[in-house]
Amino acid sequence: MTNNRPMNGPRAEEEPKRSFWNTPAGFVLCVFLVIAGALIWMEHRAHILGAWPLLLPLVICVGMHFFMHRGHGGHHGSGDDRDER
Repeated sequence: MTNNRPMNGPRAEEEPKRSFWNTPAGFVLCVFLVIAGALIWMEHRAHILGAWPLLLPLVICVGMHFFMHRGHGGHHGSGDDRDER
């Protein structure tokens, strides 16, 4: 019995490629990250919470920079030379 289609060629009945997160490896990675995050939180909670007041302004500045530059397309000039329509 011979098959006329090539072994490595595209097949009509192929399923669409699944996302990495929907594979067994993606599931294992998610479980590992959750367990690792929980262990890190339990062991370093005092250090993280102690540094939080110092890091909070930095996090706020980065967040404001990210979200406020979204409206005008990034660092493309001062905004004074906009096209008037």
